[in-house]
Amino acid sequence: MLCAIMQPTFLPWMGYFSMMSKVDLFVYFDDVQLAKRSWQVRNRIKTQNGELFLNIPIKKSAARDELLICDAVMDETQGWRQKHLSSIYHSYKKTPFFENVYPFLENIYGEKTDKLSEFTILLIESIKVAIGVDTRCILSSSLIGIEGQKDERLVSICKKIGANSYFSAAASKDYIEAESSGGAFSRNGIELAYQEYIHPQYNQLGADFLPYMCIADLLFNVGFENALDVINNNTKDKATC
Repeated sequence: MLCAIMQPTFLPWMGYFSMMSKVDLFVYFDDVQLAKRSWQVRNRIKTQNGELFLNIPIKKSAARDELLICDAVMDETQGWRQKHLSSIYHSYKKTPFFENVYPFLENIYGEKTDKLSEFTILLIESIKVAIGVDTRCILSSSLIGIEGQKDERLVSICKKIGANSYFSAAASKDYIEAESSGGAFSRNGIELAYQEYIHPQYNQLGADFLPYMCIADLLFNVGFENALDVINNNTKDKATC
């Protein structure tokens, strides 16, 4: 079984959904430390003036440096939901699929949860279904007896769920292979492959194409039905171990 393990990202980029679509089981790595100014709490949309970051404010806590993603609480006193929706509305109201995508996002933004991971995973799961990805997903926080740090922890998760192959984000290679080729995966007989995602271009509103926007940009411009074809329109993003 091939799996991927990724932290739940706020409105992830296209490569996140490409990875998810290529594995048998996808694990939301939600019981690790929340990093400040990370992709877990912010992402980009395209406006008439270029890219704009949408940020989710997190309530301050005494142990902020030890705060886990699954324990983070969003700060609803800052009116961030309406600010996001206003920015999204004005940035994408002239796109071809605005009438389909904006109410979809507006409905999710209206959900009554103040937990960061619940909100971001709800966004991901809703988009996953809407674009036709049927990969089963679970939470790492739901697994009992997971041990170790860094790649050892990932291997522990793989063993727990019965995965013999692991599809990794390319950015993880430095710490996975810091000490040896294949790191803990090779030592434990788990096949390892890295994502090589080539970002495709699509008909994006505005003159200059901006890559690496959040998934909402793709949805507004090409629609739900065409999104997965565009996401997987590259030749290198193969989960070949």
